[in-house]
Amino acid sequence: MMDQIKAELAPTGVLRAGINMGNFLLVTSRAENGDPAGVSPSMARAIADTLGVPVHYVPFARPGDLADAVDSNVWDIGLIGAEPQRAEKIAFTAAYAEIEATYMVPPGSPITKMEQVDRPGNRIAVTARAAYDLWLERNIHQAKLIRSATLDAAFEQFAAEKLEVLAGLRPKLLSDIEKMPGARILDGQFTAVQQAIGTAKRNTAAATFLADFVEKAKASGLVARFIAEHKVRGLSVAPPA
Repeated sequence: MMDQIKAELAPTGVLRAGINMGNFLLVTSRAENGDPAGVSPSMARAIADTLGVPVHYVPFARPGDLADAVDSNVWDIGLIGAEPQRAEKIAFTAAYAEIEATYMVPPGSPITKMEQVDRPGNRIAVTARAAYDLWLERNIHQAKLIRSATLDAAFEQFAAEKLEVLAGLRPKLLSDIEKMPGARILDGQFTAVQQAIGTAKRNTAAATFLADFVEKAKASGLVARFIAEHKVRGLSVAPPA
């Protein structure tokens, strides 16, 4: 069985791990050799160690780019948020970690709770193709989504165009709010971005192996150890599948 898993996950003799460099909670720094370092690179390395093969990191600026590359044979596993649109071509594990997604509003905003956001006339600044943007696209019906290419560009557009709402991951909003005195982050969450590990749908043995690996990594405290090791705030271990 392990031979089949290795054939699917490391056909080149190396585990090529697609890493989303745009998620500052999961990639917190770079190693001396330039490799990404953080919770998701550590998870990829642990999988490679279990398989007994080296790991090679394949960086992507945005999660959407990583997902789009599923058919181009550049990565064997991809560490991104599991979303229905992405799951059409990618077999995902259950989440290993979760990040709260919520809203920030400018000083003096009449919006005080979640259910007031999706109303006519409200414009929501969001990072295009982030996992929470995909959720908003499915669930926002009256407000208008205003997309930017990066997290920082979304904040800049929110500030410059005096938009009513900024959607984002709570830890990023906690740093954004320091640049806008009087702004408020709403209580609660509109979704939690589930960070998972995916492989191409054709890799059936590999998908089963990865699903099992993630459950064991949560139960054994491995994921919690990586979160502590990389000193990440705002990331929590996902519940068992």
